[in-house]
Amino acid sequence: MPSPRLPLLFLFSASLHVNAFADELKVLAAGAIAPVVRSVAADFEKRSGVRVTVDNATAGVMDKRIRGGESFDVAVVPDGVLDKLGRERYVDAKSGRAIARVGIGVAVKEGTPAPAIATVPQFRKALLDAPSVALIDPRAGGSSGVYLERLFYRLGIAAQMRAKQMLVPGGLVAQKLVDGSAALALHQESEILQVKGTRLVGPLPAAIQNYTVYAGAASAQAAAPAQARAFLSLFAQEAARGEMRAHGMTPQ
Repeated sequence: MPSPRLPLLFLFSASLHVNAFADELKVLAAGAIAPVVRSVAADFEKRSGVRVTVDNATAGVMDKRIRGGESFDVAVVPDGVLDKLGRERYVDAKSGRAIARVGIGVAVKEGTPAPAIATVPQFRKALLDAPSVALIDPRAGGSSGVYLERLFYRLGIAAQMRAKQMLVPGGLVAQKLVDGSAALALHQESEILQVKGTRLVGPLPAAIQNYTVYAGAASAQAAAPAQARAFLSLFAQEAARGEMRAHGMTPQ
């Protein structure tokens, strides 16, 4: 008997077949892209009737989970991570697509003075003047933390930063501003915007900015590959692109 969901899913892909359906889609979303993925998941559920679960962790954690054999249908991670997973056939490289780009920003607690960060010397001074600075722990595999660790060496302040930095294993770094643990926070701009009680001062200076491009692909072992590709297709629609912009990201 044909699946009752067939007419709905044909809206996404004319190539779907009855045996391509699954009752649930599992999506692994790394870092800052998670709010957008959850929005797309809600849209997909309404359109298809298929339940979508979204797991979120740092890019490094997601990479380890996938390589460890965890079952999933779609991965949305930084493009460099996805490229390697595609070459090693953990994901279907042909299904891959760029989704959004986001840069690193600087934040302070709402109501506190904002340092000047427009130039590299100003940004460097702001870091040295701050009594404490929160960022993602590079060892957790967060893309902004990995980049910032290298940047501190480039700026010649690695030793000073080790003495004052608060390394967060995952989640929203800017929360450390709200609870008073840190005076300055460095994280993806989209992540900062999620934390009430904080102020996004601005992006890193252009000369040292680092962008993370998030991309998605279907698992090479997806139970319903056509459904996974249908899910990925929604990121190109204006509703999803609007969510990206609302979260401080640039649609790709």
